[in-house]
Amino acid sequence: MTPVQSSMNPFDVVERLSELSVLVLGEPILDGWLSGSSLRLSREAPVQVVDIDDTQLLPGGAANTAVNLASLGAEVRLLGAVGDDADGALLLAALRDRRIRNDDLLVVPGRRTLAKRRVLAGEQMLLRYDEGDAGALPAAAEQEFLDRLARIYPLVDVVVVSDYDCGLLGPRVRSAVARLQRQCPAVLVVDARDPGRWREVGAVAVKPNAGEVARLLGRALPTDGRVETVEAAAAELLERSGAELVAATLDVDGGVLLERGRPAYRLWARPTAASQAAGAGDSFTAALALALGAGADAVVAGEIATAAAGVVCGRAATVAGSADELRAALLQGAAGGDVVLDLNRLGAVVRAHRLRGRRVIVTNGVFDVLHRGHVTYLNQAKALGDVLVVGLNSDDSVRRLKGSDRPLNPSEDRAAVLSGLSCVDHVVVFEGDTSVDVLDVVRPDVYVKGGDYTAEMLPEAPHVESIGGEIVILPYLEDRSTTGLVRRIRGGGTVDTHS
Repeated sequence: MTPVQSSMNPFDVVERLSELSVLVLGEPILDGWLSGSSLRLSREAPVQVVDIDDTQLLPGGAANTAVNLASLGAEVRLLGAVGDDADGALLLAALRDRRIRNDDLLVVPGRRTLAKRRVLAGEQMLLRYDEGDAGALPAAAEQEFLDRLARIYPLVDVVVVSDYDCGLLGPRVRSAVARLQRQCPAVLVVDARDPGRWREVGAVAVKPNAGEVARLLGRALPTDGRVETVEAAAAELLERSGAELVAATLDVDGGVLLERGRPAYRLWARPTAASQAAGAGDSFTAALALALGAGADAVVAGEIATAAAGVVCGRAATVAGSADELRAALLQGAAGGDVVLDLNRLGAVVRAHRLRGRRVIVTNGVFDVLHRGHVTYLNQAKALGDVLVVGLNSDDSVRRLKGSDRPLNPSEDRAAVLSGLSCVDHVVVFEGDTSVDVLDVVRPDVYVKGGDYTAEMLPEAPHVESIGGEIVILPYLEDRSTTGLVRRIRGGGTVDTHS
């Protein structure tokens, strides 16, 4: 089963998330966060003393994935195992507090519940200690687990595997998932420490992080150029995972979507300290799975998942974002973030605008000394649509067009000045003598040029027409041109109304 290919608007996708039922299959973990102040060292050993004043005990692991899914509006069932101990009782209570049904969880006598506790002084993590049994279930408990899996699987739209490699999801469970997926296919998304073990289950998508990508490839990723390495290994990763989609998350480098028969797609993320990104991978997985289940294509699902992970990054403890927060993050992301972009980033940003139904305008020029004529022209261009992209000739391009004494200002300065105009949404520097490369990436609804041009005079005109764009010529203000200003400053010459 492959993700449904769709140009669905991401906001429409978010509205459909509450219609879905999901099974989370994996290892629930009790996440503890013990916070306080540290003002002294212990007399017993050279260690800090933390006066704990806040303790949070939260659902972690597969339970955090379930919380994220429910927070986004889905109906969630969680199949896993806890012990009949104090931590198991605390975890079940934490799930009930978040209105997550826990009647599908096995309570296994004699088993110690998985738990991770962190000690923080202020925002600085000093220590993490882990507890619990990470071995396979006893035979009788495993059979009950398999029986529950067989009952639940046909009842849900989406299945998320959350495999922390703690012994619960062994060969029998993986074989059962493969069999059930063939009999009653669901949108199956796998998030596993060792994704290769799930190769035969028929997953729609897998979500490896950097370490898990390295495990799939059997080699370490380089410190620099991780994105390029993952893109180059696309066929290998798809083959070894057995999935139709690999959504590789690379922490500060964002992520990469790899699909069979399609070019790689880059996801951009806001850099966040690792200590403030706990659970972000679960948020990404939950949103990705639901978006695919709601009919989104891989690109829309990936952008939604990135926005969901961004909602929780920077927050303390293990938390989940709501559907309303996801909508707000998507709205902010559709604005494009930074104004000055390179061509690769521009393509992703323009796609986000189009998914919101926005009309995109492109113009280009040198814009060497910004003057009133430019500002009037750019405002008129913006009025033709919703998003104005300005292609800016590189310094070498300007020298070829205008002569060796131009530009007066380097491209970094020209781009910075343009980006300060409220009418300009995005600026991209291009190297060619025409803006064809920009047009190829943006595919604008309208291409605007200023001055005494006609459409027939523009070298870009055939290209714009071939992609179905409209050409609009706007006049500059008389006696308002960079060339004219430069000539007057240098002591004379006729006024040129072209930029």
